Amino acid sequence: MLRTRSQPKETFPLGPFTVPRVWVGLWQLSSNAWGSASAAKIRQAMARHVEMGYNAFADHYGSSEILYGQFKESLPSPADVIGATKWCVFRQTEPSRSVVENAVQERMTRMRTTTVDLLQFHWQDYSDKGYLTALQILQDLQNEGLISAVGLCNFDAIRTDEICTQLGPGFIVSNQVQFSLIDTRPLHGMADVCERHDVKLLTYGTLCGGFLADQWLNQPEPDLYSGVLTPSQRKYLDMILKAWGNWALFQSLLAVLRDIGDRHGGLSIANIATRWVLDHSFVGAVIIGARLGVSEHTDDNDRVFGFRLTDEDNRAIEAVQARSNGRRMITLIGDCGAEYR
Repeated sequence: MLRTRSQPKETFPLGPFTVPRVWVGLWQLSSNAWGSASAAKIRQAMARHVEMGYNAFADHYGSSEILYGQFKESLPSPADVIGATKWCVFRQTEPSRSVVENAVQERMTRMRTTTVDLLQFHWQDYSDKGYLTALQILQDLQNEGLISAVGLCNFDAIRTDEICTQLGPGFIVSNQVQFSLIDTRPLHGMADVCERHDVKLLTYGTLCGGFLADQWLNQPEPDLYSGVLTPSQRKYLDMILKAWGNWALFQSLLAVLRDIGDRHGGLSIANIATRWVLDHSFVGAVIIGARLGVSEHTDDNDRVFGFRLTDEDNRAIEAVQARSNGRRMITLIGDCGAEYR
């Protein structure tokens, strides 16, 4: 029997905000490879999410900041929605006051706002300690009212600890990193850092591009180069097959998740995979990519609330994970964000 009743949304404090534990990811607006919809349809889809309590939107790729800004401006009460964007520094940069402020002002202009709700900061080259200078300036801009909250994006445990220690408690509120039943690297170091500094993870890749879903149960291994997979699916299939294990073991994981979903009243594999991530205390929210106006799963996402995985559920999951390379991925790939460096 499928459970369809709407559960009360779980929330958590993030800086000055109270936010839901499921966020809407906008990275799929960056390319037509995920499918495309008109700007009007995208704004309508955003409105549907907000009506269901999903009022936090994340990412800056493509036109996402602009579309979010147009949507927020159209609302009777714009403060009802929260937008998280990024400033990513990929090239060698001297983070002067003007450089940092211009980056923030650009975000504000595109999002049609006078204050950035959550600015997530990414710095590519750890050997260049300019990230500490940039963050100190962001702290100044926060004190001046241009930013409400500051988070990190794809920083590893060592640098997250360093930043939080040097810049003081309460400044860094989050770190956006990959975390799923497949990629468990945050359990090895990052979790302790988050607990020590009261930082919450905003996690992506929770459903591995849609592979952690019922539609892939009992299906043959897809061709990585067939041209039918989305960019996200190619990325996560590569991780499943080359770093985590193999397709047969992945099918075993899906079967276990299906059994657990049945024990909880017919919940989906995606529900169980998401709940597993949310059940970790250092996780603030999962960011679920939505092809707004093309493919959305708001009703299914609603079902991740109102239950917790049991000890029996977790033992069944751990029995499959123990047969994988999951615990060794941090040595194979590196810590959180290393795959982008």
